[in-house]
Amino acid sequence: MREFIVEADGGSRGNPGPAGYGAVVSDAATGETLVEAAEYLGVATNNVAEYRGLVAGLNAARELDPEARVHVRMDSKLVIEQMTGRWKIKHPAMKPLAAEAARAFPRERVTYEWIPRERNKHADRLANEAMDAGKRGETWSPATSRADLDTPPAAPAPPADAAAGAARVRAALASASGGGDVAESRTSVRGSAPSGRAGALAQGAARAEDSATGEPATDTGPTSAGSGLAPDAAGAGAGTGAESAAGTESGSGADADRRAAQAVATPSAGWAPADMGAPATFVLLRHGETPLTPQKRFSGSGGSDPSLSDAGREQAERVAEFLARRGTVQAVVASPLARTRETAGIVAARLGLDVDVEDGLRETDFGAWEGLTFGEVRERHPDDLNAWLSSPDAEPTGGGESFAATAARVAAARDRLIAAYAGRTVLLVTHVTPIKTFIRLALGAPPEALFRMELSAASLSAVAYYADGNASVRLFNDTSHLR
Repeated sequence: MREFIVEADGGSRGNPGPAGYGAVVSDAATGETLVEAAEYLGVATNNVAEYRGLVAGLNAARELDPEARVHVRMDSKLVIEQMTGRWKIKHPAMKPLAAEAARAFPRERVTYEWIPRERNKHADRLANEAMDAGKRGETWSPATSRADLDTPPAAPAPPADAAAGAARVRAALASASGGGDVAESRTSVRGSAPSGRAGALAQGAARAEDSATGEPATDTGPTSAGSGLAPDAAGAGAGTGAESAAGTESGSGADADRRAAQAVATPSAGWAPADMGAPATFVLLRHGETPLTPQKRFSGSGGSDPSLSDAGREQAERVAEFLARRGTVQAVVASPLARTRETAGIVAARLGLDVDVEDGLRETDFGAWEGLTFGEVRERHPDDLNAWLSSPDAEPTGGGESFAATAARVAAARDRLIAAYAGRTVLLVTHVTPIKTFIRLALGAPPEALFRMELSAASLSAVAYYADGNASVRLFNDTSHLR
């Protein structure tokens, strides 16, 4: 089955005002641009133009192959949230457009992803070309378009990008088996890619699916079940030895992908990875509750630095008892904040270990939002909050720390700890954002994955790091020891 990426955008110079859309269909396995579409719409709003771009992109993909899978990427949070069903569609002009988009492909074959505007430059340039043509009284033509040429190539997917890796594998298998067809579109067709069925791989290569997204969870208790900030947890996957073949590339070109595909489809010695010695295994423990946790308040590294509540100390005791029974933890490292050091001290005392402190494990600094609820932040700093929800580079009000800065800090701490504890199992007592970042980086997931994970107080997660640089997520948000 072929897989397409649809990137779409729309704009209005006046909102409402002169409007246009752009859409790009590319091959998910190779990144090759297959179709470009753009149109001047006359007077319309930004949102209507964005929906028209989505419809055009999906229809162009359907003309290429009506049996394909499609992954839509747009920088319109509104369109993405509405098409996934998480937000209601209220505007009468958008309801029929959303319905038309939904009819293009069966729901189970389309996934949606929000991306920052800077990653949607190709479609944005097409939309602007269409508006420029309309201003001149002309019709946009693919023959004169420079959007593809003027748009820098997208950065390659990270080695552990499951969606891109699996797509490359499926395409390589299809090519190896000789399956393929070529389709053409009435819009601008730039090329084609082989299609076919990779039945042997259907159970082996995971396909990344869009999952329900709640509002962001902070290190405050809104991450616990039923909280207001992250009511819907995202699904999880399992890592196997197939990870190396499906998610990384050795060599270049179709031959490398074909060898990887055949290795995944017909493993010679089961699914176990090559023997590279014992991994460095991080058992990730979120600290116990503090007085701020049930109040659902932002509590990062720049606030009051609260200690554990009585409930939090009881949670830490239960974690300590559970880990003592297992007997696998060989070292304990904690964030420098009071709640993590206190949790770590309770556990380490039960295990007969000392506690080391790693500054890189501290929670994000939420700036002026420290101590506020999510609702209070939305009321006082709506623009800053919207920017923060939309970009990992945005900082909380008052010079807090962006998620991108947190990720860089956590990645550096991870590398130091892997080197220090190679082949050992170490308990890292830390916070919501660092733990989610460990998981995100291990999976090669995008920054917005932080908002799709739920992490409860005193929960356990685990990641193993191997000598070849690959990581395997072993556990996520386990709270069975608290029941």
